[in-house]
This record gives sequence, structure tokens and C-alpha cells, in this order.
Amino acid sequence: MCEEHRTDATPETIVASRHAPPRPDRPAEARRAVERAVSERCRATHTPCDAQALSDALLVTSELTTNAILHGGGIIDFDVTVEGRAVRVSVSDRSTALPVAKEPVDRQGRWRPGGHGWPIVCRLAHDVRVTDLPSGGKCITAMVPLS
Repeated sequence: MCEEHRTDATPETIVASRHAPPRPDRPAEARRAVERAVSERCRATHTPCDAQALSDALLVTSELTTNAILHGGGIIDFDVTVEGRAVRVSVSDRSTALPVAKEPVDRQGRWRPGGHGWPIVCRLAHDVRVTDLPSGGKCITAMVPLS
């Protein structure tokens, strides 16, 4: 597991999620929300958007939302915020289980499909936090550099 921090929910976290746009049901919807937030920030600050950094943020978004759907009982909340030179993506699901990386090869030496999402998130994000939710489940927040 990457060096994430598991913390209890704080009132701040709960308040921030109230201001989020409608919760996406699919990774594609979440990616569009991230792309829109980053593009709006670039236009507002009159700075060019780094295509590779945006691509990294979209990949992290895909991995977090896909994992919430496949392993966490579905997406129960989603938030994206551009903060300075990074984009913060938060995805909440119903599971309290921490994400894990699978070994790429099984005991018989055969390559396994899947299991690469969490290492991708850990590699591309400069900070990853896992927060327990008061109603059960967890929120994973990843900060992805934009430059």
C-alpha cells in the first residue's frame, strides 16, 4: 500500500462534500468533472493546462472510481477541487477495506489480470489519504500535481 494516511472523518470533510456536483455513477462522468475543473482553473488563471498532468489526474480518477464500483459497493460521494498546482480528487464508497495491490503473478507463475489500479494511484498522486466515514465506508483522497 502507498504511504496513505487513514484518519477519522472531520466536519470539514463532510461540509466539503455537500458542495460537490452531482455524484458520478461511472468513471467517464468523474473524468469529465475533473477535466472541466482543471480546464476552468486554467482559463481563470490564464495559464496553459499541462496535457500530461491532466492525463495523470484523469487516470487517477478512473482508477479510484472503478475501484469504488468494483470493490467498494459503489460510489457514494465524489469531489474534485483544483488547489494551487494540484487537483484533489475524493471518492467515497461503502467499504471499510483498504485498497491493496495484487501480486502480478499467481502461485503457479501465471500473470493475473487487474490489480494495477492502486499502484498507479500511488505513483501519480503526491498525497493519498484514506478517511473513515461516520456512516461507514471510506473516502480516498488523492492530490495529483498539475505541473
